[in-house]
Amino acid sequence: MQAMTMNTILKRPMLGLVALALMTSAAPALAQKATTAAADAAARIAKLEAEVKALQRQVFPGGDGKYFPPEIERGVTTATPTGTPATTPVTDLLTRMDSVEAQLSRLTAQGEENGNRVAQLEAKIAAMSAAQTAAAAPAAVDPAPAVMAAKPAETTAPAPKPAITSANLAPAPAAAKPKPAVVAKPEPPTNKRVAAVKAIEKPATDDAGDDEYSYGYRLWEAKFFPEAEQQLQLFVTKYPKHARISFGRNLLGRAFLDDEKPREAAQWFLKNYQADKKGARAPDSLLLLAESMRQLKDVKRACIALGEFADGYRAESEGRLKALYDQTRSGVKCN
Repeated sequence: MQAMTMNTILKRPMLGLVALALMTSAAPALAQKATTAAADAAARIAKLEAEVKALQRQVFPGGDGKYFPPEIERGVTTATPTGTPATTPVTDLLTRMDSVEAQLSRLTAQGEENGNRVAQLEAKIAAMSAAQTAAAAPAAVDPAPAVMAAKPAETTAPAPKPAITSANLAPAPAAAKPKPAVVAKPEPPTNKRVAAVKAIEKPATDDAGDDEYSYGYRLWEAKFFPEAEQQLQLFVTKYPKHARISFGRNLLGRAFLDDEKPREAAQWFLKNYQADKKGARAPDSLLLLAESMRQLKDVKRACIALGEFADGYRAESEGRLKALYDQTRSGVKCN
């Protein structure tokens, strides 16, 4: 048959020339088509590889653009039958492109999974942060919720200012001192002192209580403090409802303070202030209580007394007692 065909072509020279021309022109066209397909495939592969690298930088941050080789699973290898022609460059490019596309698909899925995990972690961290903030915040709920529901106004009202009481203003108890082996007896007053005390005249009017107070005042004014203490204690004990009782208790505290006994003085100042806050010498006692606390180095109680005085006796702090108030306040550093 083949010999016949060639004979036929040879016998027909014109037909042979045409066939030969067709075969010659088809070969360059096929080669050009193959080259174009290979170039397109190479461009696609280059683009896909660039996208894979960009995606790898997102999925694996901190890699500094390091290229991670694709993890391509090996397929089942089959024996190539004998006589099978080798793959063409186009087929190799297509195979590489399929591999890159598969890797890109896996990286995209992995990126989505990582994004989902990061979102879940952020949600957990936000919940933990909110719980810690709620736990660290001061509790605003009273231990008795029923009382809270019945009286909501109590929860929103500001905390009342601590009142002046013996609990927060009374001087701290003095540290116990060891008893000396021999108790020394106080020295008896000298004849000169006795004579000086007797020289102070005791008033004698129709008001016996006022006479007792006035005599104690004269002893204090003459700086006979122990004698004044004794006389004024007699007055406040014998005449607790006298019109001058506020004067008497305050002056008794001043006698102790001038006698360098601030602890005993503070007790009488506090008693006089608590007994009648509107008494004639109640503001004096409160201010002198702060001075007693200052001498006892109890700054906290001194500041409480000064604050109460400034709030409750503004007229006295700017008038009659201004000098004493400024002097006492300058000796104490309050917040």
